[in-house]
Amino acid sequence: MTKPSPTPLLDTIGNPDDLRQLSDDQLPQLADELRRETISAVSETGGHLGAGLGVVELTLALHHVFDTPRDRLIWDVGHQCYPHKILTGRRDRIRTLRQSGGLSGFTKRSESPYDPFGAGHSSTSISAGLGMAVARDMEDGNRNVVCVIGDGSMSAGMAYEAMNNAGAMQSRLIVVLNDNDMSIAPPVGAMSAYLARRVSGPSYLSLRETAKQLTKRLPKFIQESAARAEEFARGFVTGGTLFEELGFYYVGPIDGHNLDHLLPVLRNVRDAEKGPILVHVVTQKGKGYAPAEESQDKYHGVARFDVVTGAQAEPATNAPSYTTVFAESLVKQARRDDRIVAITAAMPAGTGLDRFEAEFPDRFFDVGIAEQHAVTFAAGLAVEGYRPFAAIYSTFLQRAYDQVVHDVAIQKLPVRFAIDRAGLVGADGATHAGAFDVAYLASIPNIVLMAAADEAELVHMVATAAAIDDRPSAFRYPRGNGVGVELPAEGAPLDIGRGRIVTEGTKVAILSLGTRLAAALDAARELEAHGLSTTVADARFAKPLDTELVARLAGEHEVLITIEEGSAGGFAAHVLQYLAETGLLERGLKIRPMVLPDRFLDHGKPEAMIAAAGLDASAIVARVFEALGREAAGIARPA
Repeated sequence: MTKPSPTPLLDTIGNPDDLRQLSDDQLPQLADELRRETISAVSETGGHLGAGLGVVELTLALHHVFDTPRDRLIWDVGHQCYPHKILTGRRDRIRTLRQSGGLSGFTKRSESPYDPFGAGHSSTSISAGLGMAVARDMEDGNRNVVCVIGDGSMSAGMAYEAMNNAGAMQSRLIVVLNDNDMSIAPPVGAMSAYLARRVSGPSYLSLRETAKQLTKRLPKFIQESAARAEEFARGFVTGGTLFEELGFYYVGPIDGHNLDHLLPVLRNVRDAEKGPILVHVVTQKGKGYAPAEESQDKYHGVARFDVVTGAQAEPATNAPSYTTVFAESLVKQARRDDRIVAITAAMPAGTGLDRFEAEFPDRFFDVGIAEQHAVTFAAGLAVEGYRPFAAIYSTFLQRAYDQVVHDVAIQKLPVRFAIDRAGLVGADGATHAGAFDVAYLASIPNIVLMAAADEAELVHMVATAAAIDDRPSAFRYPRGNGVGVELPAEGAPLDIGRGRIVTEGTKVAILSLGTRLAAALDAARELEAHGLSTTVADARFAKPLDTELVARLAGEHEVLITIEEGSAGGFAAHVLQYLAETGLLERGLKIRPMVLPDRFLDHGKPEAMIAAAGLDASAIVARVFEALGREAAGIARPA
């Protein structure tokens, strides 16, 4: 066994070219150092930990064997890419992960040539990789294209659509299936490693091809029998029949933490002239850090933590998170109504539905990373008289838009969408921001669309959705903790399409949808100090729109501000449409819609992102003075 070098090897790695200068015997030491560096960095920044720790050896092996970035290495989802970033020239910035102006928590094309494809959502790598492979073939190139997919991403239909296409096209493509939850393969050892090396080697590949050519000259029934026999034999020892049916040559399973197993297999598939090939690698999420190994769900994504104890930093507020409020409210509703069922797309903890599962395991359904299926599955439950709540992040619900329209709304099926992570999401950045849900849902007929201004309102909106039985409904709420209002003991259904006046004034009206209400109230207090009497209203519903409230605000005030934490085309567009149709815009009303800017916002602290987006209290005040044509000392115009 090689003794560890007295000089830390990681300090000698500026990029993968340096890594490729090391011998195979030096890589285990480098893996230990890379794992420690990853743990240390994430303890300071927070982020995704378990997935990255599980691919340390795989990351080293891939960069050691393949000529990145000339060879394309695509990480599915991208949340396991921290070790990859450390090795690809970004170690000096790794402690800026997910911070304003720092490294993204996912792969990002603008960040490095070693990130050939940006990710954040799952199951895209094989499609993108196949596109790159076909482009290479059209140019008579010879670079390798390697897609690393796993961590649940193989539960999504898009991955199989891509594999079906790749198998039919027979382009040279390498897919590494990172099986980190033992959902596909049993534990692997020396025998499976030996078999993987043998079946991925040139002798076996050439023999197999020769046999195929020979059998082509035999009668068809013998050809078919030989093919079935060969498939059965390989499937019996490797378990790869499913992937073979999709047109992939299957290799594995192999131990993803054993470099002696990984390196020869990766070299074999690199040098193979045939494709596509799938390499099945079994890893352990959180490998090498005991707290993450013992609690893989809690250490999937972490706040800052103490490396020694594993204790994560507690939030600064005692207010419950919106996710917790939703989950507990739904559990209360379900205790009274046994027709209520809950559905998640691989996010039981993230959506809070693990609480529901604990109490009602027979009424809880985790369908995997399959949002399209989740929506239509919920529609089927609704057809049979159940009351399904589909809890899906705003950014992920985008993937099932057609199903919302075609399978739910057209049929007026009462599916309830609990839209978590609505609005900006801080450190997770543009890929996870829930910027578009109001715009893409409010345009659909037959839907009730609500937005909670605070955690108490969310309790009532859960009760409202539970009571709606004649059409689909949705309610949106943000990531993070509530504002600290007192929660009602029970939720009470709201009057559909009715907002509320929170404070009364005469000169300025601020109509808020969702959690910008607190900023609107702060702005109203500042405007009052400047002698501007201000009304603040909470719309509650984006659809159906409270037209009586809108007409009253427009008719009784000189300035009307609408504000929402969403894109253009959302709530404000519906308000303006109504005002234009009724002629209320022609009466001298000064209306200013405030929405997220028309660009993707990078990660940062939530408060700073809101300020940069021009949706905080000072921006509201500035917009009012802009509308009135005058300025107040110390109040800047919004950018």
